[in-house]
Order: sequence, then C-alpha cells, then structure tokens
Amino acid sequence: MLSREEKNKKQEEKLGLEQKKEKNKKRILNCMKFFIILFVLILSLFCYMRYVSTTGLIIKEYRVVDSALPSHFHGLKIIHFSDMHYNSTFYKEDLEKMIKEINQLKPDIVIFTGDLTDQDTKITNQDITILTEQLNKINATLGVYAIRGNHDYSTNTFDIVFTNTKFKILDNNYDLIYSNGTTPLLILGFGSKLQNDLNIEQALTLKEEQQLFTLGVFHEPDIIDDILPNHTINLALAGHSHNGQIRLPKIGSIMTIEGSKKYPNEYYQINSTKLYVSGGLGTSVVKLRFFNRPSINFYRVVEK
Repeated sequence: MLSREEKNKKQEEKLGLEQKKEKNKKRILNCMKFFIILFVLILSLFCYMRYVSTTGLIIKEYRVVDSALPSHFHGLKIIHFSDMHYNSTFYKEDLEKMIKEINQLKPDIVIFTGDLTDQDTKITNQDITILTEQLNKINATLGVYAIRGNHDYSTNTFDIVFTNTKFKILDNNYDLIYSNGTTPLLILGFGSKLQNDLNIEQALTLKEEQQLFTLGVFHEPDIIDDILPNHTINLALAGHSHNGQIRLPKIGSIMTIEGSKKYPNEYYQINSTKLYVSGGLGTSVVKLRFFNRPSINFYRVVEK
C-alpha cells in the first residue's frame, strides 16, 4: 500500500505530464496558426503581384532640359512605350486604354522600344489584326517610330504588325525630324545586341551627326556603353529591363537580366547623355509585378 507521500508524488508527476502535454499542444497549435497566417500572406502577396500590380496604366512624366535643343523644338512632347508582351498580362482592353491616354496627351513623337510580343506567348491572326488596328490609331504630329526587342526576332509578328502601321522601323537606321525650322532632330535606332543585330556604324551614317540634337532609341539599355565612347546622344530611350518588374522601396530593382545589368532602373545621367529606361507594359519570364505598375513615359523636352 502506497504512503500519502508516494501518492502525492504520483499525482504531482501525473499533473506535470498533463501540463507538459497541454504546453506541447499549445505550441503545436501556435505553430500551425503561424504557418497558416504565413501561407495566407504569401498567397495574398502573390495574388496582388499577379492580378493587381500587373494592371492599371501609369503615365510617368519627365521634364528633360537640354540647351542643345533647337529653339523651334522647345516644348517637344515625346511618348515612349515598351515591352508590351501582348497577351502576357497586357490585353486588348489595356491596349485600347493606353492608346486613348497617348492621344489625349497629343504627342509630337511616339516611340516603341521593342518586345511587342513574348516568344513564349501564342499570338493568333486575330491578335495581329487587333494590334495593327489599334497601333494605327496613335496620332503624333511629327512621327511614330519602332525598334525590335530581343523577343521580336523569334517570330514575324513585329514585322507583320508594324509594316502595316504608320510606324517607321528604325533598327540600325536613322531619320531626320523637322518642325518649324531648318534644323532637324536626328533620331537613331539600334538593333538588339542580344540577337547579334547591333550595327552602330550602319545607324550612324549621317555626316552631320555631331551637329544635331540626337535622340537614340534601343531595346537593351546596356547598349549605351557601346555607343557613347565614339558618338553623342542627348536623349536615350530604352526598355527591356521592365525596371526589374519586381521592385522594393529604397532598393529598386531586385531582378536584373542580360542586357540591362548595369542600367535596369528608370533614369541615368551618363556625362551629357540622359538615359530613360521604360518600366514596360506586360511581363516576361514571371507574370508578376511589385511596386512597378505598367507604364508609359511622357517627356517634355525644353531648352532650359
């Protein structure tokens, strides 16, 4: 027969085991709650990045000051859009909205810096018709221009669409833009370096190049380092990086890709050259955006 002390000891041991089990149970429940909350937060963030942040067009407006600009071009309005990747996360209704916004701004020049479609996205004949019809609705007083992005070399969609629009294709070529005056602007277009189609000397065949205010357009922003050592560009416009597509406050781009390793973000001053990189409209590789809504750039170029 157990003594009172032994009984008390057993009861204490039993109570201790029950308390330990209860603590373990609470610990397991708290862990389960934590992982459920974490899962819900991650899922919510993913849904936001996929279905919310990839929508809603933003117009980024910049005032570009350059004393080299001819006085009769003072107040020049340029619209720059890029990386549509049509049917990725950018669709017909987005295209229609963008064109409406562009025309309301009444631009002088409109420039597209490549990647009309994505090499991994299916494009139908109906899509081609929509793209052609909609892009033909863009109005600009002085001209509309386009260059290929690296994705535009994998299909003939770019060629079919843009050769049936008012856009002038400027890969490794140039054009002179005249307004109310005798001195034109020089616009230079360059092909994709990633697709081995960059021919700087072919684009720069104009003898008066150094004497004119020059606008350079190319898809991959890092190309600027191939051009600037021997040539002058006042205003350079590029795309490709999507400004990282996923960005963090005070950090900026967290993803960089070949062709925009050095210049992924929105703006760079390189000696006397101002380089603007579009954040793009669609998505590529991953269909996500964060702190980086689809956008077009609107530049007001002035003498001072």
